[in-house]
Amino acid sequence: MKKLFILSIVLVLFTACQEQSKRYTQQSPEIETVKKAIQQYNAKNYDTSFYADTCKTYFNSDKFMTVEETMSFHKVNENYYSSRGFTDNDPEYEMVVTDDGETWVNCWLEWKGTMKETGKEITMPVHLTYRFADGKIVRQLGYWDPTEVILELQAIEASKKELSQQEAEASK
Repeated sequence: MKKLFILSIVLVLFTACQEQSKRYTQQSPEIETVKKAIQQYNAKNYDTSFYADTCKTYFNSDKFMTVEETMSFHKVNENYYSSRGFTDNDPEYEMVVTDDGETWVNCWLEWKGTMKETGKEITMPVHLTYRFADGKIVRQLGYWDPTEVILELQAIEASKKELSQQEAEASK
């Protein structure tokens, strides 16, 4: 009986001391991949090697973009800014493994851009989340409030239209 009791204690201690896989961490190869992707974005170097060919990106939408469409999206948006990128102001990164075994990296960042036409500086919080499979990003989601950028672009267009109308009237 005594041996059975000691064997039970040893068994409990052995199983309790076994290292279990982490379900949440702030340090992982996947987080480092996301940090590199953010650095590439800031450098305007759109390296697609981080992404699986079948990766789907959703930015403030339920419609996805392919990897190529996502890179085009970023390149087109370059035309609006004299400078832009994620700042080093308190970024947060975490990796979680879901109950279904999916690996996700979440990050909360600050984005800052200066409008090329007006010089107006816009700062906004951004939440990005990435699903990984076999070391590659297979899904990317991004959420932010684009209102200030949209209003500024609308004001720029209205100003251009008004100037064009004034020039047309002056030439009559």
